[in-house]
Amino acid sequence: MTLPVLIDVEELSALIEAGAAPRLLDVRWALGDSNGEQHFRDGHIPGAVFVNLDEELASPSSPDKGRHPLPSLEDLQDAAHRWGIDDGDSVVLYDATGNTAAARGWWLLRWAGLSDVRLLDGGLQAWESAGLPLAAGIGESVTPGNVTFTGGNMPTVDIDGVGDWTRAGGVLLDARAGERYRGEVEPMDPVAGHIPGAVSAPTAENITGDGRFLDATRLRERFAGLGAGDSVAVYCGSGVTAAHEIAALAIAGYDATLFPGSWSQWSNDSTRAVDTGA
Repeated sequence: MTLPVLIDVEELSALIEAGAAPRLLDVRWALGDSNGEQHFRDGHIPGAVFVNLDEELASPSSPDKGRHPLPSLEDLQDAAHRWGIDDGDSVVLYDATGNTAAARGWWLLRWAGLSDVRLLDGGLQAWESAGLPLAAGIGESVTPGNVTFTGGNMPTVDIDGVGDWTRAGGVLLDARAGERYRGEVEPMDPVAGHIPGAVSAPTAENITGDGRFLDATRLRERFAGLGAGDSVAVYCGSGVTAAHEIAALAIAGYDATLFPGSWSQWSNDSTRAVDTGA
């Protein structure tokens, strides 16, 4: 993947100042926090549109598909029209959690066929730390967009394929926290542990303390140390933070495959094997 993944606050601010602002999407979401829209109203980057991850970046949850199944292409396109995206637009996404939620939107828009889609490195904290202004309230009115999506532009693997991934010589990365991988705790899903053969690769280790991604060299070193090569797949709890890991892999020069159902789908199928421990 050669397309740029990130934009920094200086470049974004300069584009806005020059009247060439990209479409800005605010994806404020975190496990256990359903107040993303209120956080947006309390303060957001001027011109941004709020994106509801649960309702717009996923289809309804179910045990057989997982907690955040991919939305249909039609539903995603309808949402993009509401966000004001036209064909050929540049899009920048951000959140307040190191882009661990915004990356879901980044991945979906790349999957849908948009090419100029980037994450604001450091997210909202980087914007505020630079002394740049925030807007409050519901946001500006948006003229509906006309973008047309194609789908299938980022690779995915289904539950059967991911079960065979490591047997076929690939590397499978588990992007959840280490204690969930090891099966010590499981706050969301019915079974604790990990997919057999998976390697623990917590998403939190892709970023610095201020929410910025590690540089490409350090990310390459990290993923090479985990065995990454030409065939890498990633899963997490429900397919959200796995997208962040795919973004980090892209920065490092790897094209990675997403298992959208992730652990929430795997752990709901009693026929699937589960491993625990380091």
